[in-house]
Amino acid sequence: MTKKKQASFDFEKALEELEELVSSMEDGKLSLEDSLQAFEKGIKLTRECQTALKKAEQKVQVLINENGDTEELEFEDDE
Repeated sequence: MTKKKQASFDFEKALEELEELVSSMEDGKLSLEDSLQAFEKGIKLTRECQTALKKAEQKVQVLINENGDTEELEFEDDE
């Protein structure tokens, strides 16, 4: 069940939701209770986004390792 939930995670949608939460909290129109709920949801979304980014980074590293030497991927300054 956890894997299915993670597989359907939409990173861009989570970021949009976070932006909306932050905006509503910055407006100062939320009650204390609503602000706490928004904060709690924001923390959850932030953690989910961090997990998704870490997994993407690990996938990239695996692909780089599979393809051998990574020096070709590094950018060099033109001098």
